[in-house]
Amino acid sequence: MSAPTVTPVRMSLLVLAYFAFISLGLPDGLLGVAWPSMSAELNVGRETIGLLLIPATCGYLVSSVTAGFVLSKLGVGRLLAGSTALASAALFGYGLSPAIGVTMVAALAAGFAGGAIDAGLNAYAASAFGPRHMNWLHAFFGLGVAMGPLIMTASIQYADAWRPGYLLVATGQAALALAFALTARQWTRRPAYEAHAHEVHAGPVRARDTLKLPRVWFSVLTIAVYVALEVAAGLFAYQLLTEGRGMGDAAAGVCVSLYWGSLFAGRVLQGFAAHRFMPGRVVVWSIGGMAAGAVLVAIPGPGWLAAFGLMVIGFAAAAVFPMFTLLTAERVGAAHADRTIGLQMAGAGLGGSIIPALIGVVMGAAGVEALGPSLVVLAAALIAAYLAATGGLGHLKRA
Repeated sequence: MSAPTVTPVRMSLLVLAYFAFISLGLPDGLLGVAWPSMSAELNVGRETIGLLLIPATCGYLVSSVTAGFVLSKLGVGRLLAGSTALASAALFGYGLSPAIGVTMVAALAAGFAGGAIDAGLNAYAASAFGPRHMNWLHAFFGLGVAMGPLIMTASIQYADAWRPGYLLVATGQAALALAFALTARQWTRRPAYEAHAHEVHAGPVRARDTLKLPRVWFSVLTIAVYVALEVAAGLFAYQLLTEGRGMGDAAAGVCVSLYWGSLFAGRVLQGFAAHRFMPGRVVVWSIGGMAAGAVLVAIPGPGWLAAFGLMVIGFAAAAVFPMFTLLTAERVGAAHADRTIGLQMAGAGLGGSIIPALIGVVMGAAGVEALGPSLVVLAAALIAAYLAATGGLGHLKRA
C-alpha cells in the first residue's frame, strides 16, 4: 500500500484547529494552581478536590463515548460549536461560583464539553489533516496544558484572585465557539486524508456493528494502556528520583519537566519528518522506544539513568497517540472510525486515571522502585494490545 495522499485543507480550519487544541489543554492546567485558593474561598478542605475530579471524569467518559455516535447526525462543526460553548459556560461557572455545589455542576459540564471536543477534533483531524499536522496538533494540546498554570499563576499574583484566570479562559472559549459556529458547514467537508476515501458502503452502519468489531475494543485497550504508561511515568517520576534514586529536589523537578518537554519536542520534530515515514511504522518504532525507556527506568542504578529512561519514554511516546488515532480508519474501516475514536478517547480517560492509581497503590505497598517494573509491564501490555488491534506486524509489509 502506498503512502496516503493528503490534499490541501482550508487554512482557516487548520489555524482554528490549532487554537482548538490549545484551548482543549488550557483548563487542565488551571485547577492544580487554583485549588488551594479555591478551596479556602469555598470553605472546603484541599483533600476534597475529588468532588470536582469525579464529576468531570464521568462527564468526559460519557460524552467521549457518545460523541463518536452522534457525529454523523450532528456534524463536526455543530458538535464543536456546541461543546465549546458548553466549555465556556462551565469555565464561567467556575469563575463565578459561590459554593462548591455550583462548582461541581460546572465540573460535570466541563467534562461533557471536553470529551465531545476531544472526540470531535480527533475524528476530524484523523480524516483531514494527515500525519504532520496530527503530531503538531497534539503538541499544541501540550502547549495549552503548559499555558494553563502560567495563566492562573499570573491571575493569583497580579489580581490576587483565582477567578479572573477562569474568566479569561472562558472568554477565549466563547470566542472559539463563535468561530466554530461561523465555520460549521466547512467542518462537514473532510476530503484531505484519502487513505480510505475509495470505500463504498451499501448503507448506514449501525452502532452495534461497530461495537461487534474486536479491533475496535483492542484499539481502545491500546490507547488506554498507552495513556496509563505516559501518565504514570510523569506522575511518579519525581517520587522515584528523590526517594528511590537519591536525586535532589531541584534536579528531580527539572527531570520531570524534561520528561514532559521531550513529549512536546518529539511531536514537533516528528511532525517535520512525518511525510518521510509511514505512520504505522512510526507507531511501531515509538512503542518499541517506550519499552526500551521503561527498561532503563526499571534497572537499579543512578538517578541519571532513570531520568534518561524517562526522556526516552517521553520522546518515543510523542507519536503514538496522534498516529494511532490517524490510522483508526485503516484498522476498523472508515464507516466505524468516528465511533471508534470516541471510544478511544473514553479509553484514554479511564486508562489515565485508573491504572496510575493502581500503580500508586502498588508503590505504597512495595516501595517507589516498583514504578520501573510497572512501566515495563505496561509496555509489554501495550505491545500485545497493539498487535491485537492491527492484526500483527504484517500490515507494515504492505506499507
